Amino acid sequence: MSHASSSKNADAKPSVRQHSLSILFAMLGFIVATSCAGFQAAYAANVPVKIEHMEPPHWWVGVKNTRLQIMLHGANIAQFQPSIALAGVRIDRVTRTTNPNYLFIDLQLAADTKAGMLPIVLQHGTQTQTIQYELKTREAGSAQRVGFSSADVVYNLMPDRFANGNPANDNVVGYAEQADRSKEGGRHGGDIQGIINHLDYIADMGFTAIWPTPLTESNQPSFSYHGYGATNTYKIDPRYGSNEDYKRLVKTARSKGICVLQDLVPNHIGSQHWWMKDLPASDWLGYDNTPVLTNHARTSSSDPYVNAADKKSFVSGWFDTTLPDVNQNNPLVATYQIQNAIWWIEEAGLCGLRVDTYTYSQRDFINEWTRRILDEYPKFNIVGEEWSDNAVVLAYWLRGKTQKDGFVSHLPSLMDFPLHGTLRSALLEKEAFNTGMVKLFNALVNDQIYPDAGNLVLFDGNHDTPRIASALNDDPALVRMALAYVLTMKRIPQIYYGSEVLLPSPKRHDAFDAFRADFPGGWAGDKINAFTGVGLSAEQASLQSWLRTLLQWRKTQTAIHQGELRHYLPEEGTYVYFRFDAKSKVMVVFNKSDQERILKTERFREVLPATTNGTDIFNQQKIDLSQTLHVAPRSVLILQIEAPR
Repeated sequence: MSHASSSKNADAKPSVRQHSLSILFAMLGFIVATSCAGFQAAYAANVPVKIEHMEPPHWWVGVKNTRLQIMLHGANIAQFQPSIALAGVRIDRVTRTTNPNYLFIDLQLAADTKAGMLPIVLQHGTQTQTIQYELKTREAGSAQRVGFSSADVVYNLMPDRFANGNPANDNVVGYAEQADRSKEGGRHGGDIQGIINHLDYIADMGFTAIWPTPLTESNQPSFSYHGYGATNTYKIDPRYGSNEDYKRLVKTARSKGICVLQDLVPNHIGSQHWWMKDLPASDWLGYDNTPVLTNHARTSSSDPYVNAADKKSFVSGWFDTTLPDVNQNNPLVATYQIQNAIWWIEEAGLCGLRVDTYTYSQRDFINEWTRRILDEYPKFNIVGEEWSDNAVVLAYWLRGKTQKDGFVSHLPSLMDFPLHGTLRSALLEKEAFNTGMVKLFNALVNDQIYPDAGNLVLFDGNHDTPRIASALNDDPALVRMALAYVLTMKRIPQIYYGSEVLLPSPKRHDAFDAFRADFPGGWAGDKINAFTGVGLSAEQASLQSWLRTLLQWRKTQTAIHQGELRHYLPEEGTYVYFRFDAKSKVMVVFNKSDQERILKTERFREVLPATTNGTDIFNQQKIDLSQTLHVAPRSVLILQIEAPR
């Protein structure tokens, strides 16, 4: 997830931080106290209610789970009693909390319920008013939508930093932050229209899926550009566009063979979320609405020796004073978050979710959240974030295995941080008995503890890591090796925007804002335009062209999508592996050394026939593989293996 705001707070002096916490304590205490004190007075009132929020804003008939919970928010609304007189719909439960300004209505929708407007009558004494709730018709085949897979290549981009397609929405009345490209941690003006304008570029490069960081409203006073502190989870931030613009993005992308993943954050919200001005309940947030920070102890969920206090701190603590943790042990919160995810999938037509800080959520809640989504969309895919280099920590959260403590996860995929970190270190280290390329060879032994290693997402970098070019000492040869590995390994590959043109960043791991540089050419007047190639250096243009060739080739390679893997112990800086299925075979060869290496192909006879050729996918040159293979220094070869002669 984004740590831009939290890293800034972490550097504050203790006195400043304590003062900030004191203000938050006072603010939250006032909210809770006034809510409770006003409860009885609210019931004595007899005034019309104004609905401030109704969420979800609408729903669909034909959804598998027939239960729907509607949150109504308005002054003194709890005094009203709801009723419904529509065939196929009945009220199952009405829930009131310590805050009289909220009313939760649980509905049961029969399978034959018709789409249309649902009148909900609210009555208090002689006062009656009716609100209209819309039940829509689902898109045909919605439940059977197919999620992203290892046949895809995901392009991770940050909307605020990718392209500004509509300068008119850079600044919006009522939204705190104004666009200012001179501020590294400020808003720069990128938006949904900017992404739409460059879908042809994304498709032409060969990417088949995009993962934009959160687009929902984040009206935070600072660092709002990253979007991980939502202030309204049912609304696209107007500085990006509208909900309709977002749906247009997904539809247009789909027409070009690109599916869209949405970045969701069930664990926390922004401190300026509309809830914070009128919290729905005294336990709506972690630690009973008290800003106690998480200890970030990611192992605590599966640690057999963990103590209760440390475990609670991890899942209930706030990610930051500006990122309050929602209390998913409250069943109203849990239902709200589950419905919100399903709403976006159905509303926008998504092919997948990327879930921020997945393991920071309450374990049983996030597992049920995942189960409910996959029960509704059985062919869907969800990738969670567990930022750990420990494969055992990841394996605990993946579906397909009963853990020793009895936990059975429903999560299909996680970001493969362990292999990501190993790839970077292996390419930088000198070759020795236990360093360098042998680290990559050894790391794959972890695949045996993953129920489905091929469904993990391996990435060259993302919005929270130093950019791959700088991390590899601005060495294009090493960057090519890293990208080739990500794109041919037995994983779902993800590439960070700008990697294709060697965008730089600081190497230190806390420079989050700097990892998210503007994409060249995304703004009018940019002297360098990576979309068109204008102003790129020869090295940048060469890498972009090389990657385009690799990505376009990959689209048709079933052996890369779901084939088997066979690899060979690295020797003298070389590392060789094969991907193969019944239709085709691919040989991938890395030579990290400064010298040409001559490999005797007899070593690979288990996979490689004695009489065969390989075709270099980049230049279409045929290479005789019957005896030896010459590998240029500091290079990567990808060979399409022909049938035996």
